[in-house]
Amino acid sequence: MTTTVSSLPPNIREETAYGRYVLNGFRYGFLFIVTFIMLAPVLLAFLGAIRTSSEFQARPFDIPRRGIQWHNFTEILEDSNFWLMFKNSLYITIGATVLTVLVSSLLGYIFARVEFRGRGLLFNVVTLGLLFPFVIAILPIFIQIRKLGLLNSYWGVILPLVAFSIPGSTLILRGFFRAIPYELEEAAYIDGCTVFGFFYRILLPMARPAVTAIAVLQAIAAWNDYFLALLILTDESKWTLPLGLMQFQGQYGTTNWSGIMAYVTILMIPAILFYMVTERYIVTGLTGGELKG
Repeated sequence: MTTTVSSLPPNIREETAYGRYVLNGFRYGFLFIVTFIMLAPVLLAFLGAIRTSSEFQARPFDIPRRGIQWHNFTEILEDSNFWLMFKNSLYITIGATVLTVLVSSLLGYIFARVEFRGRGLLFNVVTLGLLFPFVIAILPIFIQIRKLGLLNSYWGVILPLVAFSIPGSTLILRGFFRAIPYELEEAAYIDGCTVFGFFYRILLPMARPAVTAIAVLQAIAAWNDYFLALLILTDESKWTLPLGLMQFQGQYGTTNWSGIMAYVTILMIPAILFYMVTERYIVTGLTGGELKG
């Protein structure tokens, strides 16, 4: 026999409602604190970019008192080196994203739909890369890149980015591919579809949320990469925007805080816009396959 809230005495109902309000208050308070911590650096960069350096240093989270300083942005956007670095970042981001999606999709299909001896062991070996941070392997990566003759090249940055993103991307896509019914695959083969046709025309479109999720995560990681680009790219003509920020800061020191914040804001805008456009695929892509499987 169950007891509803309406059947309880008035004093108990009031205590229950009060406890629910307190719990919701803690939830919303915790959510507000976490949201503020996440958004504070973005807000700080934007407020610093639209004010003078003296205003920013005096009151970091204050509104502009002398009008919006648009010249902080125009000085950067009118620099030809900025657009050269923008192009370099775009090349590396697109190359790393496309290659990651291609390789991890094929691996995810093999580990999810193809039966062969040792499949589980090989899958564990591939996903073992999730246990090793990128920083630990930086010296072997540098030695290998140098032996391959890829120092100071786009591929010297793209290939390590792809290699360290494949384990997680393969794990996500494998879960999605396993959730797709085998009856659909058999029906496709009966209708004359080839293995590649099933993979390209049926499997990938059905796994679009997962493919979009790994593409977004890799694109943002490649766009913001600093350490690997600093290690591999020695020619300034091939530097990316994060390296350009380092150069800009070194050029002006710590006196031009507003210019530095403007550079940071411009650097963040593409990644933020890309994430906002594809955000609805992220949660589905990261959890949908495992929930269905």
